[in-house]
Amino acid sequence: MEDETAKENFEELEDLDDIDAAAEEDDELEDAGETAPPGETKSLDLILDIPLTVTVELGRSKMLINDLLQLGQGSVIELAKLVGEPLEVLVNQKLVARGEVVVVNEKFGVRLTDIVSPMERVQSLS
Repeated sequence: MEDETAKENFEELEDLDDIDAAAEEDDELEDAGETAPPGETKSLDLILDIPLTVTVELGRSKMLINDLLQLGQGSVIELAKLVGEPLEVLVNQKLVARGEVVVVNEKFGVRLTDIVSPMERVQSLS
């Protein structure tokens, strides 16, 4: 019976916006000194280990097939993004944040400078 309830709760939270709304409700409950009902906490626990693809996009460029075929080692592709302009952080191909390049232990990283609001995410769908 508990598995059925957990499955139903998971299905209710499949959409990313629903997950955001649930997280905001949890934050509001915590701020008010209340705790979430046990069923809601368990439903969030079910999705915490689902793998997501996180992509950081440096920039984009359009080119003709002829130009693409001319590329070789050492070729430079000009991107349609200015130096210093924020990078886009995508989760499952949906924009969720913007950030700047940093170096962490000799590897690239991204410092998030702006989290996309749920309203902005909805507007980007249209």
